Amino acid sequence: MISRRNFIKAIAAAAIIYPLSARSSFASKKDMKTLNLHNVHTDENLRIAYWHDGDYDNEAVSKIRHILRCHYTNQVSEIDIRVLDLLSDIKDIIGQSTPLKIISGYRSPDYNEYLRSLGRRVSKDSLHLKGLAVDFAVDGISTGRLSGIARSFAAGGVGRYPDFVHIDVGRVRYW
Repeated sequence: MISRRNFIKAIAAAAIIYPLSARSSFASKKDMKTLNLHNVHTDENLRIAYWHDGDYDNEAVSKIRHILRCHYTNQVSEIDIRVLDLLSDIKDIIGQSTPLKIISGYRSPDYNEYLRSLGRRVSKDSLHLKGLAVDFAVDGISTGRLSGIARSFAAGGVGRYPDFVHIDVGRVRYW
């Protein structure tokens, strides 16, 4: 459960990042959820509506899960729909048609261990292993702005790195 203090902070951050004049048009776009993705490892692109008329499109969600697969093992896995919705909401606030550059979606145990062996700071129990996290960037948008937008939702963890932002739908935390 989100605390009153974190709720007020999220509202304040959203007001700064996303002015009231633009919010009304954002709300009206919620009859359809879309994503425009570019996987930087496989060079694949996908622009797709995955929710419309009040329902998720299973075929579209499958295509999204495919592009978010582990590029190291080519393994496709479930991606929590809340992650897709959060990405879509972030994309709507940015208000650009520029693709979200996917750095890491689902991560297989083999790839996660490989990254650990290289000394990368990846958790042994990474939420990427469970399809609960995505690392992404957007050309022309700073990681500071992206992480601020993601934090405004208070929907899970947000990590800001030099070249990308991590989001997940685990507990709310920031780094």
